[in-house]
Amino acid sequence: YTYGIPWNEVTQLFRAGMPLRKHRQNFRHYASCFTASAAVEWMHQLLRCNNNFGPDVTRQQTVQLLKKFLKNHVIEDVKGRWGTEDLEDNNMLYRFPSSSPRKPIPFSANKKFPVAELNVINNLLFGSHSVRAFQENVDPALQAGGENRPIGEQQMPRRELTVEDEQEIWKDITLTHLQRILGVASLDEVLDQRYVNPQNIIHNMTKVNKHGVVTLDDKTNDLPHWVLSAMKSLANWPKYDSAQPSYPGFERDVFKTVSDYFYSLSAPVLTYELYELFINVLGLLQPQCERVAIEALQLCTLLLPPNSRRKLQLLMRMMSRISQNVDMPRLHPAIDTRTLMVHTFSGCVLGSAEECDLDELLATRLISFLMDHQQSILSVPDYLISAINDHIQYLRAVQVPIDGVSNVDGDNAVCVPMPIYAFCRQISGAEFEQQKLTSSQKAMEELLEMLLTDQHMSEKDRRKKLKQFQKQYPDIYSRRFPSSDGDNKADKPKIKPPLFNIRKTKAFSIRN
Repeated sequence: YTYGIPWNEVTQLFRAGMPLRKHRQNFRHYASCFTASAAVEWMHQLLRCNNNFGPDVTRQQTVQLLKKFLKNHVIEDVKGRWGTEDLEDNNMLYRFPSSSPRKPIPFSANKKFPVAELNVINNLLFGSHSVRAFQENVDPALQAGGENRPIGEQQMPRRELTVEDEQEIWKDITLTHLQRILGVASLDEVLDQRYVNPQNIIHNMTKVNKHGVVTLDDKTNDLPHWVLSAMKSLANWPKYDSAQPSYPGFERDVFKTVSDYFYSLSAPVLTYELYELFINVLGLLQPQCERVAIEALQLCTLLLPPNSRRKLQLLMRMMSRISQNVDMPRLHPAIDTRTLMVHTFSGCVLGSAEECDLDELLATRLISFLMDHQQSILSVPDYLISAINDHIQYLRAVQVPIDGVSNVDGDNAVCVPMPIYAFCRQISGAEFEQQKLTSSQKAMEELLEMLLTDQHMSEKDRRKKLKQFQKQYPDIYSRRFPSSDGDNKADKPKIKPPLFNIRKTKAFSIRN
C-alpha cells in the first residue's frame, strides 16, 4: 500500500459496501456506525471469496489491514479518534469520516511506474480481473496495456464527465445497494428498471427542506393549499389556526376532507410501477429483520417521483402525529384512532393496476410499518450520498478515459466505467431460497392471523377475505384449518364442547 492506487481501491470499496447500523454503547446511541468485528467479517469475506486468493487469507491479516485504516483515518472511532493501530476484533464502534482519504499517486514523468508491484498487490486482494471487476479507483494509465512503459507513453484520450454520466452513477449505485439489502440475484425479478428515473433519485436526495421533506420545483404538482391546511390542522391539533371555524365534530369533517382528496388521486402514492417492489419488501417485515426492512424501504421510496414522495412524507407525518396525540378527539365512534388511520389510507397508498384480492390486506400491513418508522424510512441515507459523491469526485478528478475509437459524429462514445461491487454470500443458494420461502410463508401466516383476530372487521367481511385467502394460498390455509371431514374431529372439541354440553343439559331437563 505504498502506492496510491491499491489503497484508494480498497478504501473506496470499504466505504461503499460496509453496512452501517445504529448501535448503542454506554447508554448512548450512535447512528451510521459499525463494530470492529462486523468490519473484520465483511472485509474477511470479501478477500476469501476471491478465486485467486481463496480461503487462505486469515482473519488476523484482515485485522491488520483495518488497523492501517484506523491509523490513516480511513475510519475513526465514534468519538472521532484515529491515528493509532489500536483496533481489535471486538465490539468497539467505528465510523467513516466525512471525507474519503486517498493517498496521492507518486510518479515522475521520467520514472517508470511500478506496475508489476501494483499488480501483485492487486492480484493478492482481488485477483487477475480486478481492473475489470472494480474500476472505481483504477488509474486510466494502467489500462493502456504496457506494464513497463513510462507514464507519458500510456496517456489516453479523455473526456469530461457529463450530466448523463452522473445521473447513471446515482441510479446504478442506489440500485446496487438495494439489491444487496434485498438479497436477490437480480432486481429484474422485482423491478422493471425502465421505470427508474435517476433524476427522481437525485431530486429526492438533494432537494429537501430542513425537516427532510422533498421540495418541488413545479408547485402545480404540490398538494392543494386547502389540503395542506387541513393536514396541518390535524397534525397540530388542538394548536391550529384560530381563524378556522370550530364546532363539535369539526375534526372529523377535516379528516374526511383529507381522506377524500387522497382517494381522488388517479394512482396510489407508491405508484403502480413500484407495486411489485414494495410487495416483495413485505417479506422483510419481521421483528428480527426490522432494521433491514427499514433500509430497504428507505431506498425504495427514493425511486418515487418527487411529488409522490412528498405526499407520502406529509401523509405519514400526519398519521403518526394523530395516532400519538392523546388530545385528539375520537374520529370514529367504534374504531380507535390508529386503526382508523391505517384502514383509511391503506388503499390510496399501495395498489396494483390489476385487481388483486389481497391489496387492502397487504397495504394495511405496509402502512402500519411505514407509520411507525416514518422518520427513519423517509430520511435521506447519508452513507449512500457519501458513496455516490466519492465516486463522482474521483471520476471528475481523473476525467473519463475513452477506451475505443469513436466514430466521426461521436455517437458511440464509450460510457463512464461504473463501479461493480462484490458482496460475498455466507450461505448456499439452496439455503437462501429456503429462507426466502420460509420468510414469505411466515408473513402470510401472520396476515391470516390478523384476519382472524381483527376485532373491528365485520363477520361478513371476515368470511369474504378468508375465502379469498384460501383461494390464493390454499397450503397455508389448510395448515391453519385442517380438513373438517367427519373423521377429523380434532378441531371440533376446541370450538363446540360448551355448546354440546348446554344442549344436552337442556334436553335432559325437558325430559325430566
